[in-house]
Amino acid sequence: MPVLPRVVLAASALAVSVLAVGGIAGCSSFNAALGQQQAIVTFKTNATIAQRLAVRSTCGKLPAVTKQSLPDLKKYPYALEELTLGVSKASDSQVADLEKCLNNFPAVLGVSFQDSSDDG
Repeated sequence: MPVLPRVVLAASALAVSVLAVGGIAGCSSFNAALGQQQAIVTFKTNATIAQRLAVRSTCGKLPAVTKQSLPDLKKYPYALEELTLGVSKASDSQVADLEKCLNNFPAVLGVSFQDSSDDG
């Protein structure tokens, strides 16, 4: 039995519109991820996991600062080599408060701020 051209065209148009909507939704979530600001905290080589967790716990509670999810440290002991804190919604004064908080910990070597799309 031959397929009617109208049915094929209607199905093709539907498939194209579904793909277009899906593509637009994917692009918007991709663009939202690109605008994320992060504070990358580096630690001194002799910093213990307990010290790193103390920094994460204390400074991650500041307003407009979000902590990264914490993996199983027994499985991934090097997961806290660097600490990533989200600061996308932080004002300049909130970022300054974060820097002050980090300066209270001798185990912290430094902090750099970057967009999530930056390399390294």
